[in-house]
Amino acid sequence: MFPEPHAPGEEIIYVLEGSLEYEVNGKPVRVKAGDVLFVPYGAVHSARNVGEGSAAELATYVLEKGKPLTVFVK
Repeated sequence: MFPEPHAPGEEIIYVLEGSLEYEVNGKPVRVKAGDVLFVPYGAVHSARNVGEGSAAELATYVLEKGKPLTVFVK
């Protein structure tokens, strides 16, 4: 897994293919192609492919003006 980012805004994720497992504020959430996941403002989150093939997502961000897309935390 990569360092856990959080966004200064909301993230709406649509899973295009495969199966992914997200950890959002310490809680696991599994999603598959066709599912939508909402990551709230400031939530620490990460993702990993848990399927047997490729996985892809389309993410839309609603951010505060002038804020960076992600901030990595330890």
